[in-house]
Amino acid sequence: MIETKTLSNGVRVIVKGMDGLLSVSMGILVGTGSAFERDAEDGISHFIEHMQFKGTATRTAFEISDAFDALGAQVNAFTGKDMTCYYAKATTDHAAEAFALLADLFLNATYPPEEMKREKGVILQEIKKDEDSPDDLCLDLLARAAFGNANYGRNILGPAENVSGFTREDVARYKAARYCSSDIVISFAGNIGAEEAMALAENFFGGLPAASNEARPKQVVWNKGGIVKKKSIEQVHFALGFPSVERDSDDVPAVQLMNAILGGGLSSRLFKRVREELGLAYDVYSYTSHYEETGMLTVYAGVEPGEAEDAAAAVREVIETFKRGGVSEEEFARGREQLKASSIFSQESTSSQMLLYGRNLLYFDEVYDFEKRMAEISALTREDVARVIESSLDLGRMATAAVGDLTSFKL
Repeated sequence: MIETKTLSNGVRVIVKGMDGLLSVSMGILVGTGSAFERDAEDGISHFIEHMQFKGTATRTAFEISDAFDALGAQVNAFTGKDMTCYYAKATTDHAAEAFALLADLFLNATYPPEEMKREKGVILQEIKKDEDSPDDLCLDLLARAAFGNANYGRNILGPAENVSGFTREDVARYKAARYCSSDIVISFAGNIGAEEAMALAENFFGGLPAASNEARPKQVVWNKGGIVKKKSIEQVHFALGFPSVERDSDDVPAVQLMNAILGGGLSSRLFKRVREELGLAYDVYSYTSHYEETGMLTVYAGVEPGEAEDAAAAVREVIETFKRGGVSEEEFARGREQLKASSIFSQESTSSQMLLYGRNLLYFDEVYDFEKRMAEISALTREDVARVIESSLDLGRMATAAVGDLTSFKL
């Protein structure tokens, strides 16, 4: 059973009841992230996400984490390109207490100066870790190559110099512009009554002032650029990016099915050819990202330096063959079942359901429809897949990135 409510200040609430379980996942989703930041703010969404946990008017950072642990509850958060999410999972008997803690850290963070200084150091270490994680670094560089230095091209962590310089005034200014009631969704999924969940949301969030996020139109461009970063590491990591459809496109299911066949699993074209037949990569896969105005299909591989050129050629060969020859009936049927199974599996996880229903309400202002999703997948045809292959896999518009002990690399 699914129920929704909009509080008088515009905060939206959704509850997905899941009887028979013993736990509840709860999330506070905010419609902002790195894609909405200006140059001087680059990294501030992620910094705020960290700092929300570092003390409130009534609890220190330790007391917040200790209180969740005392309930046996889990708590975390993440920042994306266009959404930030704070979430917790608790047993049903402690759901109200866990939500009170989650609401406290979200609504009442005080940003103690000593905690800001300490957390800046933590994030600077995270930035260095990202630099030392060549697969993550490669994908960050691909986003920059495709979208440039703004909007969807931004690294979520931001540059070290920005992080070091953020002030409480910077935080207050950004939160006033982007942490507004009209772009906040509270999502519950699990064994909790809708009446109890709505009462919790009203009790803690009903007093927020009604406000709308500051409009920040994004200038989205596709650069089809290429970036090579030299690093003395054991592998070469490379990625290809192709422009794809926005998240409200009718073609999203077809693109996702195309991706499943191309590089989404152990039976995919890329895995079979590049890893199993040629032995050129341990990791090789593809995935799709869909945003408000655009999207990207990404192909990634990590390979031995001496085999990098061969691996890149093999990946291109797979893509060219895929585009030229289309998909077989067997591939189509298998990929379609994979998409269906993924949607079904997510229905059995309170965390997945909390995020799925919350995100759908945040992005589209409508309730996620599982039956519609299954019907859309079932209605797909091989012709649909052939059409999106033709429109998506344009090597002339491809963006590229590579990281490794190399000075140049042809993709």
